[in-house]
Amino acid sequence: MARSKSRFALALLTSLLAAASAADAQNKPLKKIHVGVPSVGMGNIIIFVTKEARLFEKYGLDAEVITVMGSGIGSKALISGNLDVIPIATPTVIAADLAGADMAILAHTMPAVVHALMVRPDIKRPEDLKGKKIGVSSLGSLTDFLVRSIAKKKGLNPDRDITLITTGGSDTERVMALKAGAVDATAVSHPGYGMAQRMGFHMLWDSAKELDYPWMEITSRRAAIKADRDVIMNYMKAHLEGIALFKRDRNFGIKVIKKTLKMTDDELVNESYDIFSKMFIPAPYPNHPGMKISFEYVAMTRSDVWNHKPEEFTDPSFVAELDKSGFIKSLYAK
Repeated sequence: MARSKSRFALALLTSLLAAASAADAQNKPLKKIHVGVPSVGMGNIIIFVTKEARLFEKYGLDAEVITVMGSGIGSKALISGNLDVIPIATPTVIAADLAGADMAILAHTMPAVVHALMVRPDIKRPEDLKGKKIGVSSLGSLTDFLVRSIAKKKGLNPDRDITLITTGGSDTERVMALKAGAVDATAVSHPGYGMAQRMGFHMLWDSAKELDYPWMEITSRRAAIKADRDVIMNYMKAHLEGIALFKRDRNFGIKVIKKTLKMTDDELVNESYDIFSKMFIPAPYPNHPGMKISFEYVAMTRSDVWNHKPEEFTDPSFVAELDKSGFIKSLYAK
């Protein structure tokens, strides 16, 4: 009898300690983190999914999501320490690091870029772009990189033959600039190019078919990783669970798309969900082979880039740890 009471007391004590530990974890203050978004669009939708689903809080983070205009401005904010994590275009990361920055790409969350150049009906061929104005989110941004790279591939000189105009960080702003005649063409993702097609504009090129470019990088600074690796790891856990949630839960994904992009066109919303839910990678390792096009772009102004390897600009350890531990697999077993 005494032995039975002793076992009961021990079990009760263990339960109480476990409950106290769980309560302590829940009451632990959240760590502040500043998360940048270089444009409000489908490419960055996972950040908004993660925020809406309170996944940042789940992993101990108080995330403030801050919208900036393009990777160029975003990289400066990251380097200065005003942001902790932000998707930065790969060539922007490489160029900045060659100039002395310490950014590192932790993941490429998509295998290719969902992007297109939409043009006025009278522009039929790439050479028709000569002397024309093209809308991009900002100079040094992904849209800037894509237009310059593909224009060069098509035989144009992007510095001489075309004029790149900053027309806003969202697809909608750039499409409206095209509609208003402020630009002759604009670089947009979906649903932007779907909107433009419905207005009578047409696609001059599909960026994914022109360039082998892994997209939607998760980028931080090596100094931030060294200072508090747990914060960056918890961000990665939240973001990767956000990807899983978006892929698994169509209704929730569509709800976030409508709220974030302020869209009411159900057909466009469903098209966007179908395209992007298939594209996001569950285990998004940095894509080293796919960084070749970024090297070629950076080499136009920094030929010394060829003295470096893609691995020097990435840190795959976060995805590797979450993959090998079974964390990622567990997100898709529910």
